[in-house]
Amino acid sequence: MELAKKIEILAESAKYDVSCSSSGVTDNTRNGTVGSTSAAGICHSFTSDGRCVSLLKLLFTNACIFDCHYCINRKSNTIPRATFTPQEVADLTMDFYMRNYIEGLFLSSAIIKNVDYTSELLIKTLKILRYEKGFKGYIHVKAIPGADEKLIEELGYLADRMSINVELPSRESLKLLAPDKEPFALYKPMKQITQKKHELAQVPALRKQASFVPAGQSTQMIIGASPESDHAIVKIAETLYQKYELKRVYYSAYIPVNQDSLLPAITTDPPLLREHRLYQADWLLRFYRFSADEILSEDKPNFNLYLDPKANWAVQHYEQFPIDVQTASYDQLLRIPGIGPKSALNILKARKYYQLHLSDLKKLGVVIKRAQYFVSCNGARQAGLIHDPEWVIASLISSRQYETLKQVNSQSRQEQLTLFDVERFETTKRKEARYAN
Repeated sequence: MELAKKIEILAESAKYDVSCSSSGVTDNTRNGTVGSTSAAGICHSFTSDGRCVSLLKLLFTNACIFDCHYCINRKSNTIPRATFTPQEVADLTMDFYMRNYIEGLFLSSAIIKNVDYTSELLIKTLKILRYEKGFKGYIHVKAIPGADEKLIEELGYLADRMSINVELPSRESLKLLAPDKEPFALYKPMKQITQKKHELAQVPALRKQASFVPAGQSTQMIIGASPESDHAIVKIAETLYQKYELKRVYYSAYIPVNQDSLLPAITTDPPLLREHRLYQADWLLRFYRFSADEILSEDKPNFNLYLDPKANWAVQHYEQFPIDVQTASYDQLLRIPGIGPKSALNILKARKYYQLHLSDLKKLGVVIKRAQYFVSCNGARQAGLIHDPEWVIASLISSRQYETLKQVNSQSRQEQLTLFDVERFETTKRKEARYAN
C-alpha cells in the first residue's frame, strides 16, 4: 500500500482520540539534535466536530484484534485497514517537522497481534526517532494496557507524555461495551508510571539519568456512550488525579460511528456542551481547590448546562455571599465567579498596600460582569443589584446566549438538572425586553 493511502486511512482513524496536549514539558535542542518543545507548541488542526487537535497525530495501525462496540476500528467493522512500519512513522515525523508543520508527535495504536507485539513496534518507532534521527521534540504515546512492565518502562524513557485511556467511566460499562479489555489492566500501567516517577525522584543519582515520562501521564474518558452521571465522572477524575497524579483527564463526547443496540442512536449528536462543562469542572478540581462532591452530588448528579459549574455552585450557595475581597482568604476568593488564581493572588498582594475599592478589581484581573453579584469591598456592593439567586442567574445568561446553548445542548430535559424553571427564565427575559423597548 502506498504511504499516502496509509496516512489517509490512519489519520482518519485517529481523529476520534482527543487526549493530546503539549502542556507540562519544556525541552530545547542541543548540539546534534533537532526539535524543541514549548508549553503551547504543537501546531493544530480541527476535527470534523470542530475541536482543536494537534498534529502529527497518527494511529500506528487500525488493524485491531479487539471488538469494542463504540470504536470505529473494532475488528467486526468493514473499513480499510493499514499499518505503518516504525521507519515510516519516524520519516513522516521528521518530514513534517522539517517543513515546520509540527512540533511533536502523538502516536496511538490499535492492538495488532497482541499487546506486547504492539508495544514493541511503538518502542522501535520512538528509538528510531530519538536515537537515529536525533528528534528531541515532544512525543505523546499511548501505552498499551496489559503490556509487559519492562515494555511500559522502556516506552516511558522515550516519550514525554504517556496516556492510558480508561475508556469508559465505570467497570460495568467497560465490561459491556469493551468486553476484550480488562479494567485492572487499564489502571496497572498508571500505577507503574506513578511508582517509577516516585522512585526516581527519591534517588538524586537517578534523577540525572534519562528522564522518565517528564510531562506525566494522562487519560481519556468517552462521555455519553454509557449512562454514568456527571457526578460519577467527576468523582472518577478526582480519584485519578489523587491516586495516580495524572496531569490531565480528557473528556471525549461520544461520536456515534457504529450502529449498535447498546449505544446511542447513530443520529445522536455528540454531547459537546456536556463535555465542555466537564472540562470546566476539571479546572475547578485542579486549580480552584473544589472537591467533586462540592461541584455535584448524588442528589443533583448532572450539570446545569446553562450555567458553568462555578457559577452554578455560587448561586446554589448564595447564602455564603457576598464575600468581602478586602478580608477574604485565598480559598474564599477562588470561590467567587469571575476571580481566578491569578486575580486572587493580585488581590492578596494589592491589599497589603492599600484599601481596595470596587473600582480596583478590574485592574487586578477580576471579571466584573460575573463577580459583581458575589463580592463586596469594605462592606460596599455594586449599586443596582437585586440580591436574589434567580435574578442573578437570569443576569448571568443573556437571552442570546441562552438560545445558543439550547441549540448545542443535545441532552434531553430528562437528563439534565436545571437549577431554575426554564419557562420562568424565558418570561423574565420577555419582561426585560419590553422594558428595554
